[in-house]
Amino acid sequence: MNIVNDISKTIIDASITLSKDKCNALKHAIDIEDNDNAHWALTQILKNYEVAQKNRFPLCDDTGIPHVIIEIGEERQITGELLNQIHEGIALGLNNLPARPMAVKGNEIERIEQSQGLHDSPGKLAPASILLDTVNDESGYKRDISSDTLNIHFLLEGGGPEIRAKTFRVYHKRSFENVINTACGWLESSLKMLGCTPSIPSIGIGRTHYEATSLLLKSIAYGNLDNQNDCEKEIAERLNSTGIGPLGFGGKTTVLGCYLNIGNQRASGIRVVSVRPSCFVEPRVATLKL
Repeated sequence: MNIVNDISKTIIDASITLSKDKCNALKHAIDIEDNDNAHWALTQILKNYEVAQKNRFPLCDDTGIPHVIIEIGEERQITGELLNQIHEGIALGLNNLPARPMAVKGNEIERIEQSQGLHDSPGKLAPASILLDTVNDESGYKRDISSDTLNIHFLLEGGGPEIRAKTFRVYHKRSFENVINTACGWLESSLKMLGCTPSIPSIGIGRTHYEATSLLLKSIAYGNLDNQNDCEKEIAERLNSTGIGPLGFGGKTTVLGCYLNIGNQRASGIRVVSVRPSCFVEPRVATLKL
């Protein structure tokens, strides 16, 4: 097995492939939509997906920032060599896609100011810090991880949803409803501004900002629109009742579903909540099983 080449192919698959559950949800949305403008928008979005997959083109010009989640069983090991291969494979995949050049040149201050321009090579775009997922992790998307599991999940996260995302404290007042209502309020505001609806918004609820965001990312990797729990369905119904609709045209489908991932909580007056209103080309996820 050439791990670097396999990772490169997986990155490309994440960028060009529409998951089956999302395709099912989009086709259902088209079938039930009676707003002409919204129906047209949903149909064009589906055609965009089909053309991208057929011609192996990126689903969007914003090819996203790579995020990696390693799902590992107790009998497997992660070596420094594997981590280097992940970085090398991502660079190769971004170059072969090809992805949009987005890596900023310069030192710390110059990168903030973007004063030195961009690297020409898409592969210069480094991935975010790698997350680990083990059988001991507690969350709403808890995995049945066997001792021999070693899966590497690659997520491509676009810039628009990051602009509209939010991670902040919520005073829970001993009320689950209060926490969810706050998260939905954030999403309602952000979806109005997103533009690229229908969305599949993600919510992570944890003890720290890092943990809440990690839970959110894991929900994107593991969530399935064909298997939504009651809370996820209720959140989706609430967000669809806003009437924002696809591309803001109105209609029944502002979101195709929702991912809600709740982790460990602490004895405290707050819960840390992270929300991300993904655009209609997301989630872009692919998995390499080793």
